[in-house]
Amino acid sequence: MLARNVPHRDPAGVKPWFTDSVPSKTFDALLVLSFGGPEGQDDVLTFLRNVTRGRDVPDDRLAVVAEQYAQFGGRSPINDQCRALIAALEVELGGYDDRLPIYWGNRNWTPYLGDTVQQMADDGVRRALVFVTSAFGSYSGCRQYREDLDRARARVGEAAPELVKLRLFHNHPGFLVPVAERVRTALDRHLSAGPGSVDPSTHRLLFTAHSLPQSMAAGCDYEAQLRASAQEVVRLCGHHLTQGWELAYQSRSGPPQVPWLEPDVGDRIEALAATGAERVTVMPLGFISDHMEVIYDLDTLAARRATDCGVQFVRVPTVGTDPRFVTMIRELIEERTLGNRPVAIGSLPPWPNDCPPGHCPPPSRPPTPGRPQIPMRD
Repeated sequence: MLARNVPHRDPAGVKPWFTDSVPSKTFDALLVLSFGGPEGQDDVLTFLRNVTRGRDVPDDRLAVVAEQYAQFGGRSPINDQCRALIAALEVELGGYDDRLPIYWGNRNWTPYLGDTVQQMADDGVRRALVFVTSAFGSYSGCRQYREDLDRARARVGEAAPELVKLRLFHNHPGFLVPVAERVRTALDRHLSAGPGSVDPSTHRLLFTAHSLPQSMAAGCDYEAQLRASAQEVVRLCGHHLTQGWELAYQSRSGPPQVPWLEPDVGDRIEALAATGAERVTVMPLGFISDHMEVIYDLDTLAARRATDCGVQFVRVPTVGTDPRFVTMIRELIEERTLGNRPVAIGSLPPWPNDCPPGHCPPPSRPPTPGRPQIPMRD
């Protein structure tokens, strides 16, 4: 049987939110679902065509993004990071009598979700849980993955297993507590980077997440979830350099005439430098692993702009395969299989197992021909 029916409490003794849950029927597999990324330079253009399918984005535009991948040998880190997470999950779940076999599918690259669902059907899987590597609620991070699952099942037909998505985890302690510890460690780096103590007025902590079209953000709780999670991280961190923190956005890919969430992290670093900031610590709160949008948009572009402005730049690592994060996934599974009560920390309650009707809709404005309005990388 799965682990005992007890609520999770984080090491800081934070009082959690609880809601009632009812045990579900038996599940016979776990599917890890992610965005996907190319494994080599020869894959990049095909991958980008997959990402922008149906948007008539010309290859010359995709070639610009392909050059960004070329700086890293054409290989995105995201697939290796999914492999590492799955390996850690196999250890985490391996001690159960009713062990769940783990499958892996991607939206935009191999292993493609449709192929994986077909394999699950061939293996006799009838009902599977799905962990999506996206913590926050938006169309592209939540509902679109549900649509991906529906399309994959339709492709397989009557033999397709039922696929039940686990809830969003943006305020689960297994996510936020490791984030807070990483932020504290990064802030301590600033304290040791130069002589004397750091004046908090010269330092800013920036939490970042992928920007969205404002029309997409208006239909979901993305911004509210990000702000509440950042505030809880600050509280858990308890570091004096968190006195000045802000939320910024990165990785915008839409045409300039379409409003997206702001401020851009690079623009904000420049503005802070102009008002006397000497150090910035950047935490990519909207991401669970150090994939391309972290290592390029932050470690390369944002870091370069900070250097050009004379600002010391420290980027906080994402949670990756932190044992508490891996345990969190088991606890999400136990909510569905044992009826354990969902837990969250901070000002927002746990997200429901199913999005409320009409929540996380696509952008109301159709994409502009020739330019994508969704992330072009992983």
